[in-house]
Amino acid sequence: MKQVAIIDFGMGNLRSVEKAVRYVGGEAVDVIVTPDPDRVAAADRVIFPGQGAIGDCMAQLAAHRLEPCVRDAIRGKPFLGICIGLQALMEESEEDGGTRGLAAFQGRVIRFPRRNPATGGRLKVPHMGWNQVRQAKPHPLWQGIDDGERFYFVHSYYVTPADPGLAAGSTDYALRFTSALAAGNLFAVQFHPEKSQRPGLRLLRNFLDWRP
Repeated sequence: MKQVAIIDFGMGNLRSVEKAVRYVGGEAVDVIVTPDPDRVAAADRVIFPGQGAIGDCMAQLAAHRLEPCVRDAIRGKPFLGICIGLQALMEESEEDGGTRGLAAFQGRVIRFPRRNPATGGRLKVPHMGWNQVRQAKPHPLWQGIDDGERFYFVHSYYVTPADPGLAAGSTDYALRFTSALAAGNLFAVQFHPEKSQRPGLRLLRNFLDWRP
C-alpha cells in the first residue's frame, strides 16, 4: 500500500486535499495529514499544499522543523506542490515585504500588476476562479487531461522561474504566467486540483500512479 503524506504546517485546505486523494486512491492508498517530519520522511509520496501568505508558510515550516524533510522529499520521492506549495519552491517572494523561499529552484514570486498591461484598466486581484492551463510539455501528470483544460485558481502572486524549461503549464490573466512546474520527481501547480472537479481529480490520480 502506498503511503501519501500531506504536510500539515497549520495552513491550507488540508482536509479538502485529503478527501480528494482518498477518493481517487481508494483502499490502495494510506493518506496521512501530518506535521511530523519523521512521518513525512517515511512516506512514499509527499503533497505540499497551502494557501495564504508565504511569510506565514515559511514561519510555520520552521516552527514545525519541516524544512529539512521537505527539501529531502523534493530531491528524493514523488512530490506534488499546490498553490503556496509551488511558490515556496522559489528563492524569494515579494509578498510580506520580501520572503525567503526554499530555493529549490532559481526564480522569484511576484504580485500581479495593479493594472492590466493591455487595457490600462484596474486588474482584479486575487486572480480567482476557473481558468485555462496550457500544457507547455508532455508529462505523466497531464495524462487524460486536455490541453487548455480549466482549473480553479485563488492567488495574488505567481512564480517566475529563471529556467523557462521548468514550466509544465501556463495560464493567461492579463499576462502569461507559469501555472505548473515540473522537474524530475517534482510537479507543482498554482491552481487547486482538489477544487477542480474532474480534471483536478485526474491529476491527483495521475500523481498517485506516477513513477518518476
